[in-house]
Amino acid sequence: MPQIRNAILIAAPAERVHTLVSTPHGFSQWWSEGVTENKAAHTVELGFFNRATVYRLTPARLAPPQRAEWLCESGQEWTGTRLVFDTTSKNGGTMLRFAQADWKAETDYFVSCNTTWGS
Repeated sequence: MPQIRNAILIAAPAERVHTLVSTPHGFSQWWSEGVTENKAAHTVELGFFNRATVYRLTPARLAPPQRAEWLCESGQEWTGTRLVFDTTSKNGGTMLRFAQADWKAETDYFVSCNTTWGS
């Protein structure tokens, strides 16, 4: 199955980076201003374009500070994909390796998302 993969060196400790990729508040700091959490259902929703697009995520594996993995439950072609954030300490900072795995196909939307994640 196709995957989007990226790596970036961040000048921050792994614990701080992990918080940004493993919590609703963290997501609101860099990804989406429209973040809502349903604690009872253990889901996080990320809203974009005045919530015209919503991605609902469920934590699949949270292992601080090395890994945060989320299962996507909604969104155009995102349903069933996994967002995987792996962190390792490097050169006084954190190497963040990211994958959006388990895409069904390499469609134009997949390519668009690949470009967006890369920027």
